[in-house]
Amino acid sequence: MMKSLSILIPTFNDVCLELASQLSTQAVAINELEYEILVADDGSTDADVVKANSAIDALLRCRYIRREENVGRSAIRNFLAQTAQYERLLFVDGDMKMTRADFVRKYVETEGPLLYGGYVVEGNEAQLKDNLRFIYEKKSEADHTAEKRQLKPYADFHTSNFLIERDLYLQHPLDTRFRHYGYEDVLLGKELKKAGVPIRHIDNPLAFATFEDNRHFVEKTEEGIRTLVTFKEDLEGYSRLLALAEKLKHMGVSGIVRAVYNKRSDKWRNNLCGSHPSLSLFKWYKLGYLLQQLAERQA
Repeated sequence: MMKSLSILIPTFNDVCLELASQLSTQAVAINELEYEILVADDGSTDADVVKANSAIDALLRCRYIRREENVGRSAIRNFLAQTAQYERLLFVDGDMKMTRADFVRKYVETEGPLLYGGYVVEGNEAQLKDNLRFIYEKKSEADHTAEKRQLKPYADFHTSNFLIERDLYLQHPLDTRFRHYGYEDVLLGKELKKAGVPIRHIDNPLAFATFEDNRHFVEKTEEGIRTLVTFKEDLEGYSRLLALAEKLKHMGVSGIVRAVYNKRSDKWRNNLCGSHPSLSLFKWYKLGYLLQQLAERQA
C-alpha cells in the first residue's frame, strides 16, 4: 500500500541542511513512500544561515521556502501545514539533531492520528557542566521517556517532533496569538484533550544538542514566563509554575516570596548568567519572576 508523508521543518536562524539531508536519505529508502520535505524560514536575520539553507533546494524532494517577515512560532507551522500536499505531517524543529537511522520509518509504520516521539539531551557533560540550559534539560531528561509521557499525554506534548494527520491539524491549528517564545504547544495539547483527540507517545526521539549561553537562556525563560502571564486564563491547569503561584497565593505567602525575589533578583540573575549557575536558584528565579509579572499585570 502506498504511503505518503510531508516532513515539515520550521526554522529561524538555524542551519538545518544536514537535518534535511538525513531526513531525505531515510525517506527515500522506504519502499513506496511518497514524501516531500518543506523547510520554512521564518524571516531569519543571519545571512550566512540563509545562504547555507539555500542548498536544501538541491536535495531530493526538498524545498526551502524563504519568508522575509517573521510571523512567529505558531503561524509558520500553520503555513507549513497549509502548504503540505500529503495526508500525514511530520513536524521537526530546525534546531534538533537526528539520533537514529530509522526515525522516519518508525513514524511511517506506527498507527495513530497524532504521535509524539520525544527528545533526548546530547552533549559533552564535562564541557557543558556550567551551561544552564544543558544542566536544566539533563536534570529532567528521565521524565521524558515514552512511558512517563503517556501518563500525562496532553501535558507532555511538544511541537518539536510529532506526526499528525493533516486534516486534524487544520481543524486544530496552533493559536497565532502566540508570536513569542513558549506555550503554544501547551495550549494545543489542552485543545486536543478537549476535542478528545488521542495522543500516542512513542520512543522515537530527536536530540537537543545545541545550547545557548546562560544569558540568552535566562532571557528566553523570561520571555516564556511573560507569554505564560499573557495567556494565563487559556493555560490554567496546564502549567506547574502557575499552579505553584496559585498555591502560594492561597497560602497568603506569595507577597513574601515576591519581596525576597525583588530584593535578590539581580544577584540571582547574575549567578544564572554567570559561569557557575545554580539550578536551585533558577527555580526560585522563575517563580519570583512569575509572581512579579502577575503583580504588575494586576496593578
